[in-house]
Amino acid sequence: MVIGLLLVLQLGTPPVYDRVILGGRMVDPASNLDAVRNIGLAGARIAVITTNAIRGRDTIDARGLVVAPGFIDIHDHGQTPETYRFKALDGVTTSLELELGTADVAAWYGERSAGERINYGVSIGHIKVRMAVMHDAGTRMPVGDGAYRAASPEEIGEIAQRIEAGLREGAVSIGAGFPYTPAATHDELLALFRVAAKMKTPIHVHIRPSIAGLTEVLSLAAETHASLHVVHINSAGLAETPVMLEMISAARAKGQDVTTEAYPYDAGMTEIQSATIQDVYKSAPDDRLSELEWPRTGERLNRESFDRYTRTGGPVVIHTNTEAMVTAAITSPLTIIASDAYWQDGTGHPRTTGAFSRVLGRYVRDTAGAQHAAPLHNMHSLSLMDAIRKMTLMPAQRLEARVPAMRQKGRLRVGADADITIFDARLVIDRSTYREPSLPPLGIQHVIVNGVSVVANGQAVEGVAPGKAVRAPRE
Repeated sequence: MVIGLLLVLQLGTPPVYDRVILGGRMVDPASNLDAVRNIGLAGARIAVITTNAIRGRDTIDARGLVVAPGFIDIHDHGQTPETYRFKALDGVTTSLELELGTADVAAWYGERSAGERINYGVSIGHIKVRMAVMHDAGTRMPVGDGAYRAASPEEIGEIAQRIEAGLREGAVSIGAGFPYTPAATHDELLALFRVAAKMKTPIHVHIRPSIAGLTEVLSLAAETHASLHVVHINSAGLAETPVMLEMISAARAKGQDVTTEAYPYDAGMTEIQSATIQDVYKSAPDDRLSELEWPRTGERLNRESFDRYTRTGGPVVIHTNTEAMVTAAITSPLTIIASDAYWQDGTGHPRTTGAFSRVLGRYVRDTAGAQHAAPLHNMHSLSLMDAIRKMTLMPAQRLEARVPAMRQKGRLRVGADADITIFDARLVIDRSTYREPSLPPLGIQHVIVNGVSVVANGQAVEGVAPGKAVRAPRE
């Protein structure tokens, strides 16, 4: 390969790249370049970015399209071949499960070692580790001691040891969800943050609701000097979202390493049997229960249906937010875009299939098709560059100190990974709904992962698995 390239240079003949992307509007937040360029790929890397004519063995005509770094989703609960396909159709080239995580990092990566459609990675999860140590009978979320029993000092020690071991196995970060483990004491949470500080890894936390929940984690992070990432600030903050964003900004100004994320929907979803639902709604009146929607039928719940579905289990939609708070979160310069994708047995949240397209269509272009929610009344919430920065460079930068490979993602530059998303800014929009959550978006034309097409001309390419593990160096 090197000899061939030297020969090409000596003879002065132009190289023929493995693939070229011609005439697209390249938008790269790392360099702030927004201009028409031609891009040549060699293997899994970007080999050239130029205004000159170039040739390739394969050509993508990107005239009239935006060429961006592949989108990086740092909060994705899917992590199956089915959901990786969904994510690719939404422009995602790297999918990371960094909130719930896993209790067995080596096994999690081993299950995917043959390759997947897109890049993948996982955290060592406090919820999952606590379930294992406390012998909780739950499958996806704790339903017994893992949620409701305080850990002994010995058990806290074992939880901390297992989390540190998971980091040494290469977990991307630590994941935690305090509302799912309400019995976890301050001492237990402090032990968790001390591991994060010792191992120099961010801890991604689903905080307890409201300002009090954010105050708690900022205090834990400050005491231990741990790096903190607050997941889905709009879901945790609801009407207090703007104040909580100001709190994060103030903490950063004082030198704390704290970041946050948001998803572009005003309803959430989780398992109905989880503590975060049961502790709030098990004794609630019908008017409060009507905040909950059973996605398979569309019915709003009452006492009878809540109790019935609690016995069977499954995902439930939670209608507690407003569009104003979503807009505040999505447009804040602090927030990364992350889907919080949720998919279970053929049912899930539409953010699983459309989060990134929704941001580009609704919050950047500010139009919507007739089947979608009302337009935002000509309020252009985000520039295209800022939206792409939130989807690519910002998540890569959050993780690159722990995972050096992320320095080659989220950017369009020579030598970077050839993870590239090409879309039509005039057409891009999500289509999925709570009734039909698997509908793919419109306008995502081409998605390339490590130099290989996984979406071509708006259609999923079948039988390809170029995705690689995103993993911290193992010790």
